[in-house]
Amino acid sequence: MSLIKPFRGLRPARGRATDVAAPPYDVLSTDEARRIVHGGAAGKPWSFLHISKPEIDLPPETDPYAPAVYARATANLRAMLDAGVLQRDETDCYYAYRLTMGDHEQTGLVAAASVRAYNTNKIKRHELTRPDKEDDRVRQIEALNAQTGPVLLAYPSDPVVDALLAQTHIGRADAEVTADDGIRHQIWVMRDPSLIARITAAFDAMPALYIADGHHRSAAAARVSAARHTGSKVTGGLDLAADYFLAVIFPHRQMRILDYNRVVKDLNGLEKSALATRLATAFSVEAAAECVRPAKNGEFGMYLAGQWYRLTLKPSLLPADPVARLDVSLLSEHVLGPILGITDLRRDKRIDFVGGIRGLAELEKRVDSGEMAVAFALYPTSLDELMAVADAGEIMPPKSTWFEPKLADGLVSHLLD
Repeated sequence: MSLIKPFRGLRPARGRATDVAAPPYDVLSTDEARRIVHGGAAGKPWSFLHISKPEIDLPPETDPYAPAVYARATANLRAMLDAGVLQRDETDCYYAYRLTMGDHEQTGLVAAASVRAYNTNKIKRHELTRPDKEDDRVRQIEALNAQTGPVLLAYPSDPVVDALLAQTHIGRADAEVTADDGIRHQIWVMRDPSLIARITAAFDAMPALYIADGHHRSAAAARVSAARHTGSKVTGGLDLAADYFLAVIFPHRQMRILDYNRVVKDLNGLEKSALATRLATAFSVEAAAECVRPAKNGEFGMYLAGQWYRLTLKPSLLPADPVARLDVSLLSEHVLGPILGITDLRRDKRIDFVGGIRGLAELEKRVDSGEMAVAFALYPTSLDELMAVADAGEIMPPKSTWFEPKLADGLVSHLLD
């Protein structure tokens, strides 16, 4: 079984990509998606949000996990197929996908990635998943008989593979969309059998791929694959379409992780002076005249009562372990847990997380409004750190990485028949 393979992608018909392309389902609330699709005079009748967040087409009180939601997704997909808005390629293809955000550009490969490789850790993960979110993605895949949300993968940059991918995005793009946030998405269809074979062989020779984002989608795909083999006449040696999951694979040197910052509702009963005293046991604490954007591992910005501070961890406290030395771990180990009493980042309602794309001004806003008491700006996790954690078979803390730019939903989907 190959690590990746080409597939017959389901894509917007020529000229319809702008109508279809949508933000990822998991970066928008239902209310935000409803405003995007149903706001304005014309609305967006062909937005992929009708498939990825179909509760927007049902009454506001609808449970987003109700059976009616998945049924509506199926009906909406069928309507887009019947109208010719979405069309399926006639032959197996790879697709080049370029993202451009300002002066940042990254180009990767859209492919079907092996569930078996995922199950045997040749496609490596670094996060835990939540059963309820996995269940949602399983129901969505089964209802649509398709994978519509791509898993973001990284490969260790390799000159041979990089050169092969450079041949996949020559000439005018087959689809091009500039989203509302200014990010440009371009897709090139690659049909050349010789180039497809060389790319497949080059990826098969790699020791591993790494999940950057999409742990719930990949875990759900593995469950669907297992379910379709169980009790059927299909033997383990035969490939099903469900034995692969939709992925976009980028060279790790091109990918960009932004800071993933923290805001906390209260000081756990401490006065400002007492907090400073407690912090001084692990950090040097220095007031700053302007906002503090950390420049290295072990350095943090803290915004408290209208004032920024630079917190620098004492060098002796920086561990060698690949998980423990992450800044998200260091903040939990020395501040959130022992001082602010936050030990469960997944469930504690006193903490929230702010993606770096919103900027440090968002941290000031959350504190100045009185909603939060203190904010912490972190140095971003790197792709090298992510891969080191995955190679060690360890798990990152929640909300460790924020990737930008984001992939769009709807530009290429993977049907399971």
